[in-house]
Amino acid sequence: MKRKLWNKAILLCVAVFFASAPDAQAQDPHFSQYYANPLYLNPAFAGVARCPKVNLNSRIQYPVIGAYETYSVSYDQYVDNINGGLGFLAMSDRAGGGTLNLTEFSGLYSYHLTVSRKFSVLAGFQATVRSRSINWGNLTFPDQIDPLYGFVLESGENRPPSEVNTHVDLSLGFIGYWENFYFGFAGHHLTEPDEQFFRESRLPFKFTGHMGANIPLARARYVGEETTSLIPNIVYQRQGEFEYFYGGISFNYSVLTGGLAYRHASINPDAVIVLIGFSPEDLPMRIGYSFDYTVNKVSMGAGGAHEVSVYYKFPCPTKKSTRQKIICPKF
Repeated sequence: MKRKLWNKAILLCVAVFFASAPDAQAQDPHFSQYYANPLYLNPAFAGVARCPKVNLNSRIQYPVIGAYETYSVSYDQYVDNINGGLGFLAMSDRAGGGTLNLTEFSGLYSYHLTVSRKFSVLAGFQATVRSRSINWGNLTFPDQIDPLYGFVLESGENRPPSEVNTHVDLSLGFIGYWENFYFGFAGHHLTEPDEQFFRESRLPFKFTGHMGANIPLARARYVGEETTSLIPNIVYQRQGEFEYFYGGISFNYSVLTGGLAYRHASINPDAVIVLIGFSPEDLPMRIGYSFDYTVNKVSMGAGGAHEVSVYYKFPCPTKKSTRQKIICPKF
C-alpha cells in the first residue's frame, strides 16, 4: 500500500511540476524506432516511399509505474500533380496515468526535387494543432495527506483557469539523399507556443539532425527483393536545455531485421535499445518491436520501455516513378 502511494505521489508531483512551474520546459515525446515513425522525425519524409503508406506506433515507457503512454498514426503518399508528398499525422501522449495529456493533429507537405541523376532533396512543411490538458481530479497534494489514512483530505490548491490549452504549431524539415546515403535536419515548434495552465510556459524549439547509410552486402535478384544489408544511422536532438544523441545499426537479412542502438541524454546515459523486425513475404508490411534497457538513474525498476511499430504500403495509384527513394533504417 505504501509503495502504491509513493509511486502515485511521484507521478503526480511530476505532472504538477510541468503543468504549473513558470520556469519548467516541456519536452516532446520520443520514439526509439525513429525511422519507423518518419513523419514524426522529419516532415520532409512525406511521400518518400512514393506509394501510399500507413505507420502505426505505440510506446509504453516505465510500465511498472504507468508513467508514459504514446501512440501515433500517420498516412502519406506522393502526388504527381504537386511534385511532392502529402501526409497526415496524429499523436496522443498520456503522462502520469492520464493526468497530463497531449493530442496532436498535423498536416504535412514535402516538395521533392531531383538535383541530378544521383542526388535529390526534399523540403517539408508541417502545420499542427496541439491540445494539452490536465486532469485536475487525478492530482494529489501534500495537504491532502492524513497520517493514518493517506490522501483523504481536501486540498487548498487553486485550480487553473482552464484545464485545456489548444494552440497552432509550425515545423520545417529538409533531407538530401543519394542512393545509399542520406542526411537531414528538422526544426519543430518554430513559434514556441505557450502551453501554460497557470503562467507562461513556452514549448522550446526542437532541432533534429540525422543521417545514415545503406550498405548492401548482396545484390537483389529482382526488383523489390529484401536483400542483406547493413544500415548504420545517427540522430541528434536538442530542445531547450535537453539533448539526445542516438546511434544505432541495423542488419537486414531477407525478411528479418535486427539491430542495436544506444541513446545518451544531456548529462547521463539513457538506454541501450534492442530492435527486431519481420516483413512477411506475401504482404507489403513490416512489424517491429524494440525494448529500451534503461541505464539512467531511473534504472530498470521502472520497467524500461516497450515499443511496437506496424508499417503497411498500399499499391501505387499511378504509374511507378523512376525517381529513386531513400533506403532508411526500418525500425
